[in-house]
Parts: sequence; structure tokens; C-alpha cells
Amino acid sequence: MKISKSSFGKTKSGAEATLYTLENSKGMKVTLTDYGATVVGIMVPGRNGKAEDITLGYDDVHGYDENGTYYGAFIGRNGNRIANCSFTINGVEYKLDNNDNGNNLHGGFKGYNNFMYEAEITEEESEISVEFSRLSPDMEQGFPGNLDVSVTYTLTEENELCIEYYAVSDKDTVVNLTNHTFFNLDGQASGSILDTEIFIDADNFTPTNDSLIPTGELRPVEGTPMDFRTPTKIGDRIEEDYLPLKQAGGYDHNYCLNNSGEDPELVCTAYSEKSGRMVEVYTDLPGMQLYVGNFIDGKVKGKGGYVYKKREGFCLETQLFPDACNAKPFFKTSVLKAGEEYSTATIYKFSVK
Repeated sequence: MKISKSSFGKTKSGAEATLYTLENSKGMKVTLTDYGATVVGIMVPGRNGKAEDITLGYDDVHGYDENGTYYGAFIGRNGNRIANCSFTINGVEYKLDNNDNGNNLHGGFKGYNNFMYEAEITEEESEISVEFSRLSPDMEQGFPGNLDVSVTYTLTEENELCIEYYAVSDKDTVVNLTNHTFFNLDGQASGSILDTEIFIDADNFTPTNDSLIPTGELRPVEGTPMDFRTPTKIGDRIEEDYLPLKQAGGYDHNYCLNNSGEDPELVCTAYSEKSGRMVEVYTDLPGMQLYVGNFIDGKVKGKGGYVYKKREGFCLETQLFPDACNAKPFFKTSVLKAGEEYSTATIYKFSVK
């Protein structure tokens, strides 16, 4: 195991960003930056033994200064959507940024992916970690409470990228942290992901209204194009005449995972027959958003000057359910009580078959 540091350029505010490269003995590399606690790249070998970067992103920090698509982003204080840009705690209504057609998305106009973080490296024989941390002050983004928050990325000799989230607040607040890495298992500039085969261990999903806010219903996937309980290619049913697909322009939905919520359990796999690469997702969180890049607009240059287009990357965002801060009887709340610890873990494990 080894780690190296290098300059990643200056942000538009003049901050010096650092790139951290973690590498194991199996040929896997993970690159991270302290700007946004962002996942910049994941290099893993394919069936032919060649390692390629399988995450969408940018060559330097300037792309991440904008990053309206959230490539590799650490998302907070609340991942996904909050209806009507508001929630109420202890009788007090809190108003948030309107950055998604009348709703709040991923925390607001300035998300956790647009701040600098303190970095701490931990090296062990079989794994290496970088912890990124900062204080999110009271009323930042409109959320109450001074929130001590950290995200720790660990690369293991088993080709696992472990992501651990931690937060504690001095006031009751809302916390729902996730990661927004876009994967393309054939390589980040290799085109469509519609032939990628997905398995999701979920009997239900959360349908939404037209603005993609969950209605509160837990709907069975049985008999619908939302059913990935048997491995299915992303493109097989994405154009079916089914209202949730029409509303979101494809898959952009929260799945209700069949896990216990105690320790990270296998909830999802994604596999490319072309490259042989597979990623397994383990989590202790109750939900996962499958998003397949429906809104990538084909206008911004990514790594190596490649311009990503619609459905050339997919996200597997583990989370509490969207809008869980606004009372919905079947949703675990995203309200974090003062002094309570928010602590969750998600593991992405890579292999070849």
C-alpha cells in the first residue's frame, strides 16, 4: 500500500487543492482531493489486465469548481431532494436554496463538494485511508446547527473503496450524506452504459411526483421496469411507457433496500461483460439512488478533453430516503438530534469475471 500527494491546482477562490493517490498491490488506484472531499478517479484492471479510470470527472480542480453534474462529489448537508425547499424542526421552519425547480437538491447552490477540507492520512499494512473533515457552521445552506462532519475513504488490498460518513451537531438538524461518483465500468471515455448489468436487492422503490419528490408510497418493483432483483441491463427497459421512467427521463429513483441496517450488506452489483469489471455495493443505509446520467448535457469537457454525453455514467448513491426530513410514515427520518452521532458506511468492491 502506498500514498502520494501532488498539486491539483488552485480553486477560483485561490485555495491550493491537493490530490491524494492511494494505491494497493493489486493494481487499483483511488485519487481524491481535499477540495470537496471529492473522488477524482478510480483505476481498476479489467479482464485484459489493463487498469483504466472508471469514473467520470475532470483533469484538474477547475472543473470541480463548477461541477453542476456532481462528478465524484461528496454530497451534504442533505443528499437528494427536499420538497418546497423547506422543513420544520421543533416548530421552526427552515428555508433552503431553490436550486431544483422549486425544491432543494444536494444541499443547495454551494454543496459540500465546494468547500476545502482538512485531510488526515492513516496507513496500515493492508489498507490506507484519508479522512476529510470540516465544521459546517450553523445556518450554512440554511440548515441549523454547527455540524462537525467527516468522510473517510479507505482503499484495501481486497480492491475495496470504503466510505465512512460521520457527523454530530449541537442543534437538531437534517443530515443525509452520500457520494455522487459516476461509474463507467468500460472506462470513463468509453460511451454508453446501457449494456451494464445491474442487480439491486430491493422489493420496493419510492415513486415520486412530477418534480421527483417521493409521494411517501413504497411501491413493489414486481412486474415493473424498476425490478432489478435479477441482473438486468440498464438499457433493456429504460424506454418503457411507465410513468416513473417518463417523469425522470430514465432511472433516477430511490430503492428501498432489503438490508438490516446494522452492518454493511451486499445490496447491489454492476457488471460489464465487455470489460469484465464488476462493482459490488455494501451499505448499512436503507436506500440507494440509481441514476444513469439522464441529464448529462454533452457540453462540458471531462478527463482528457472527452465530452460526456447522456447515459455515459451511472451512480449508486446510498442514502436515507429523499425528503425524509418532511414527515413520511414509512421513511426513516433524516432529522439528527443534537449530540447524536450520524455514522454510516458504504463499500464499493471491485473485481473481474
